Amino acid sequence: MQAKIIVLPGDGIGPEVTAAAMEVLQTAAEKFNHKLTFEEHLFGGCAIDSQGVPLSENTLAACKAADAILLGAVGGPKWDSPSASVRPEQGLLRLRKELDLFANLRPVKVFPALIDSSPLRRERVENVDILFLRELTSGIYFGQPRERKNIGSQETALDTMFYSEDEVRRIAHLAFETSQKRRKSVTSVDKANVLESSRLWRKVVIEVSGSYPDVTLHHQLVDSMAMRIIQGAGDFDVVVTSNMFGDILTDEASVLSGSLGLLPSASLRSGSLGLYEPIHGSAPDIAGKGLANPIGSVLSAAMLFRYSLNLDEEARCIETAVQNALDQGARTADLADSNTLTTTEMTGILCKLVLDA
Repeated sequence: MQAKIIVLPGDGIGPEVTAAAMEVLQTAAEKFNHKLTFEEHLFGGCAIDSQGVPLSENTLAACKAADAILLGAVGGPKWDSPSASVRPEQGLLRLRKELDLFANLRPVKVFPALIDSSPLRRERVENVDILFLRELTSGIYFGQPRERKNIGSQETALDTMFYSEDEVRRIAHLAFETSQKRRKSVTSVDKANVLESSRLWRKVVIEVSGSYPDVTLHHQLVDSMAMRIIQGAGDFDVVVTSNMFGDILTDEASVLSGSLGLLPSASLRSGSLGLYEPIHGSAPDIAGKGLANPIGSVLSAAMLFRYSLNLDEEARCIETAVQNALDQGARTADLADSNTLTTTEMTGILCKLVLDA
């Protein structure tokens, strides 16, 4: 296997965690006799500073020609002004839209070795293993019209939550297909008691479910889902929902594991190209201090092997290395108060365990 990976380190701790992921990827590739080439590009706030835009046309072209994309994180206080005309997040939204990365997969799994790191009681997080599928290229983040204007003496703002049948149908099919390989249960989250877009969402999901008689479909309103994630997250298998609801719910669910630094994600389209990134932000307060937990980025690299390169054994090798490191007591500063490892030290342990697996 030969593959070209575009790396977008981004801002804050992004360069540190993507460097760790690249090192683990390269270690696994060499172990299994694959050849990976990496090409880095500016993206996000650092690209605004250097090029005036968060996503240049050159970077976009490189991403379109790649086998996979590895992303660190974007944003930070420097670019956070609400009045700014150019923001790092605009680059991320455009990249998703241009590449048609319509499905965001976010696994939320509680590692047994870290069960007491969760803010919830042990019995509430035991056996949690959820895969969220968030629709990523439509909904309120992309709907038009979108505007701010004055009406009389008042400034007003408008965002449009828009979905078409086809947009709902393709993410629903992926959710059911994914669940067939897991525990055969799909929970669709909407706000169908209030929103027309959610009523369409529910109608289409029910239609799609007819093609998967072996999978059980459940419906959950987004507000009650937020409650149930805290009360009984272990009840859920695959959860599929819209762009904004998925954004909020997955951040809520991420704390079940004990740290944002542990969780990966994959943004996929039809075909093999995907974008892989940890779900945490740029964490500018610890950037450059060697404190960042690389595990979320490393597990994103495992998803890259699985979904873009179709190398499941290599993905499982990385995931096993992470599990073994945590079982052996390896901890970064977000997971313990003492005897903690730097980003580089944790990366070194993971690479050794990949070779030993």
